[in-house]
Amino acid sequence: MTDERAGGAPAGRAVPGPRPGADGEGGDGEGRGGRAKAPRHVACVMDGNGRWAAQRSLPRTSGHRAAERTVIDVIEAARAAGVEWLTLYAFSTENWRRPGHEVDYLMRLVRRVVRKHAPLLHARGIRCRFLGVADPRIPAPLTRDFADLATLTGGNRGMTLTVAFDHGGRGDIVEAARALIRRGVPADDVTEDSFAAHLPLPDTPDVDLVIRTSGEQRISNFMLWHVAYAEWIFPEVLWPDFRATDFLECLRTYQRRRRRFGGVAPQVNQEPRP
Repeated sequence: MTDERAGGAPAGRAVPGPRPGADGEGGDGEGRGGRAKAPRHVACVMDGNGRWAAQRSLPRTSGHRAAERTVIDVIEAARAAGVEWLTLYAFSTENWRRPGHEVDYLMRLVRRVVRKHAPLLHARGIRCRFLGVADPRIPAPLTRDFADLATLTGGNRGMTLTVAFDHGGRGDIVEAARALIRRGVPADDVTEDSFAAHLPLPDTPDVDLVIRTSGEQRISNFMLWHVAYAEWIFPEVLWPDFRATDFLECLRTYQRRRRRFGGVAPQVNQEPRP
C-alpha cells in the first residue's frame, strides 16, 4: 500500500531449506547444528497492489483487498521462521497524495483487517505496534482500533509486529532532532545512541533485511535510520501474489550473504575469502 512509484517462535530458529553458502557461513551467524539463523528484524515494503489490479483490469482497490492474504501469510511465515521483529510498510506520509476515494477505502480496509485479525495475532503471542499514526486525517475509529490492538497485545512476548502507517523516515529524524533541541542537549553531547533514543519506538532494533516486492528498487522514505546497514532484496512478484514460500526464499537469500558492516571478510591462509 506504500508509494508504488515514488508466544512466538524461539529466536534464531533455522529457516527451512538447504544450508546457505558453500563454506557454511550464513549472513547473520549460525544456529545450533550449523544452520544459519533467521534475520532478527525483517521489514517489508508492500509494493505492487495497483499494478496487480491493473493487470486484471480491476480497480486499484481490488489490489489492496487482495493484499490481506499476503499480510497474514507473511506474518505467520516470519513467526514460524524465528524472526523476532517484523515491520510492514502499510501507508506512507506521501500516500496522502493519492485520490481521496482510494485513501478513504484504505482507511476502511485497514480497520476491517485490524478488527478481523486481532484475535489471531493475540493468540499467536504477537505484540503489535504502530509507527506513525500522527496525521489528524486518520479517522478516529481507526486510531482507536490501533490503540486497542497495541494494548491487547502489549504483554505478549512473541514476535513484535510493527505496522508503519502514516510513516515517513525523514519526519522521524526531524522529530528526534527537535526533541534533542527542546531538551537543550549540547551539540557535542549528541551521539548516535542518544539520537536513536529520541526516535519513535526507540527500542526497535536496526533492520537486518528489507524485502520490497514488485521489483521496484527504492527506499521510499522508509525507516531511514534503521535501514542504514540492512540487506535489500527486490523480488519481482507483486505483493498480492507474494506468499510464505517467497518470504522464506528471501530469508535464504539473506543467509547466503556475508554482512561485513564496512569491515573485511574473514581471512583464509592470510588471504580474504573471495
